[in-house]
Amino acid sequence: MSNPVFPAFDRETCLNYFRRLIAVDSTTGQYEEIQDLLCRMLAELGVPCRVTRKGGVVAELGGEGNALAVTAHLDDIGLMVRKVNPDGSLNVCAVGGLYPFYCVTENVRVYTRGGQVFTGTVCRTPNSIHVTEEELRVTPPDFRTNVCVVLDEDVGSAADTEALGIATGDMIALEPRFTLAGDYLKSRFIDDKAPAAVLLTAIKALKEASLALPRKVYAYFAVYEEIGHGTTVLPADVCDMLALDIAPTGPDQTSDEHKVSIFAKDSRFPYHWGMTNELRQTAIDAGLDFVMDIFTPHYGTDCDPSLLAGYDIRHAAVGPGTANSHGYERTHMAGLENTYKLLTAYLLRP
Repeated sequence: MSNPVFPAFDRETCLNYFRRLIAVDSTTGQYEEIQDLLCRMLAELGVPCRVTRKGGVVAELGGEGNALAVTAHLDDIGLMVRKVNPDGSLNVCAVGGLYPFYCVTENVRVYTRGGQVFTGTVCRTPNSIHVTEEELRVTPPDFRTNVCVVLDEDVGSAADTEALGIATGDMIALEPRFTLAGDYLKSRFIDDKAPAAVLLTAIKALKEASLALPRKVYAYFAVYEEIGHGTTVLPADVCDMLALDIAPTGPDQTSDEHKVSIFAKDSRFPYHWGMTNELRQTAIDAGLDFVMDIFTPHYGTDCDPSLLAGYDIRHAAVGPGTANSHGYERTHMAGLENTYKLLTAYLLRP
């Protein structure tokens, strides 16, 4: 049920923001282009922002006192060149929580430190079911032993590949493969570019409606969340922190792609009892389709590094139910809409 007090969810605006974000490869550590894009997007909205030294964007949305930081991250999981193999293919390692079984046969872009970009494919070695069926069926894929990136170049030796300028430490981004199937959004990196698009949609709606925020609000777009130190530095006056992130679905989960989840606990610790209760009551008052959920054993948000860095803050997290986390992910527009409504209702909560 919609609440007329709050700005309506603009589906096309949210999808447009997601398309713009997903079009930029931003494997963790390779943040400059996505940071620049985000700064331009905020400038279009007339929102002042600054960048942090290590990477990330902090925007001031207005309001006074009792500052709240709302975070969403822009970095993606991906790969890095470990070494060039004797046959010219690339031995790779994961950046963030990317597993071989979730990326074999995907198309990729290889970014060299010299500024070149090459395309390729993540492949098993050997790679033909017609020739080596038993080995492919029985042996699990492993980046160390039987998975590599094959370049779309005529290379046959390490020297050939190295002559292109490709070397250890180059970054590899996976093709997102974004598509919209009815109301189902399917893509890599819904985590976390879809919640980031929701945050941008809310910023735009609040600006256009000229609604005064009852407290000071920062929007913090981090670029190191996938490796655990996205928000280890916060503005000094932040009292509360709200992370927007995906809510993974699964057999033991209550999360649903159509709903917004309020996080009760992740793999490190419970979220703040009082702040999660405020979000729960806000969702009830606004008539939202929501659930409470717990995410263990391999999940965390940008709230966690802020707490571990020693900040004296309350912390909470919400987000849309999302299937196939860290793979080819899927969520529903209703989940994004419920996330948007909870966010805007909480931002305008007296």
